[in-house]
Amino acid sequence: MQEGYVAIGWYQLGNLSEIRPTRDAFKAAYARAFPEAKPGEVPVGAGVVYRFSVEMKPGDLIIFPSKPDRMVNIGVIESDYIYDPSLPLNRPNTRKVRWLQHIPRSSFSQSALNEIGSALTLFQVSSNAEEFLAALEGDALAPEEIDEANADRVALQVEETTEDFIIKRLKSSQTPFQFEHFIAHLLKCMGYFARVTQSSGDGGVDIIAHRDELGFEPPIIKVQCKQILTTIGRPEVQQLHGAIERGEHGLFVTLGSFSAEARTFERTKPNLRLIDGENLIELIYAHYHQFEPRYQMLLPLKRSYVPGPVIGATS
Repeated sequence: MQEGYVAIGWYQLGNLSEIRPTRDAFKAAYARAFPEAKPGEVPVGAGVVYRFSVEMKPGDLIIFPSKPDRMVNIGVIESDYIYDPSLPLNRPNTRKVRWLQHIPRSSFSQSALNEIGSALTLFQVSSNAEEFLAALEGDALAPEEIDEANADRVALQVEETTEDFIIKRLKSSQTPFQFEHFIAHLLKCMGYFARVTQSSGDGGVDIIAHRDELGFEPPIIKVQCKQILTTIGRPEVQQLHGAIERGEHGLFVTLGSFSAEARTFERTKPNLRLIDGENLIELIYAHYHQFEPRYQMLLPLKRSYVPGPVIGATS
């Protein structure tokens, strides 16, 4: 802070001013410098250094949240991009900054703190820009009022982010056959004995579940699993129901959703249950503590607390 600059790493790219100032050129340079990078990492990393060296201009405001002293520092960019390989910590890419305000984190709403706490190194503040501008002008907004108004929205964002993470992991980190084994394990955690059928020629039934170890006592549950994100219609649900014999039950599990017609069909069949992605996540939450280590590694979750409605808040 005393030196009056901001710096980022990616020293492997060398002097960024020597790269043609287009996003495609930065992506190509990034791919060459980091040959082990996954395809999804290239546009993200290249975008950061491109914005820092090309898009940022003198006169732009910059926010730097400092974790050691829990301060939010607001300044103005005073130089074009500067390459200085002598700087410590392998952070040669710099911009001179004149720092204008150093404000405690507690002066900002939780929504504003969440936004500047992004995992990205460099990004544009959008949702809470007015709050930071007010703080810069010495007219900070009342964070407790903003927090009361945003508590429900923050909690919803956390829930949605977690749900998206779970669905993505179940979709992209498993084969369809592995997904069937995951569902079988979930059923075991719920108190059932479950076995996965052969990977082909199963007649639409992927798992057989039952309460007794040998599988003789009712109810027998026949399960179909679909590791897809699209909507499943009534014909597929009817197909599973057609494989159910007298005294048996059917369970259809998907990462996606079911059509209104499929839900209507379910309501007419007391021995049929449809579990969509949202229902599946609720079951995962309820039985996660019983998961084997390999499935907890697949879905690395931890118990957290998120803001809720403020009791006694006045409207």
